[in-house]
Amino acid sequence: MATPQQTHRPDALTLEVVGLIGDVVARYHADFDEAATRHTLTGAQARLLSLLSLEPLPMRKLAQKLKCEPSNVTGIVDRLESRGLVERRPDPADRRVKLAAVTEEGLRVARELRDGLRFAREPLAGLSDAERLSLRDLLQRMLGVSPGV
Repeated sequence: MATPQQTHRPDALTLEVVGLIGDVVARYHADFDEAATRHTLTGAQARLLSLLSLEPLPMRKLAQKLKCEPSNVTGIVDRLESRGLVERRPDPADRRVKLAAVTEEGLRVARELRDGLRFAREPLAGLSDAERLSLRDLLQRMLGVSPGV
């Protein structure tokens, strides 16, 4: 019979760090949603547009990255496509697959969204380059990514 794993209550510092991470995430999402609203976009539409500004993606992969159902992604892409921000195109590697891709106008809006994030400018501007590098490396380490990548 397997012995139950003993659970350890996190120490006070760990709980404080977790709370601060939660506060940072909440502040980022609030700022992102505010930037989206300035462009008459929902948060989900803005996140999808931001993802597509990096590379065209199939709907299935977009759904995975957004952690939602593919049918939801289809609706989001439909709305962005009707505004001329996104287009569907065949995947050159497999013409049966459709890629969602950002248009020039969509790329402009995605850039304005990114540039309009106060959260990216204000709190981080108070940190030195060395502190931002250290923070980046620690966050990458927490996520299991090689530092500096």
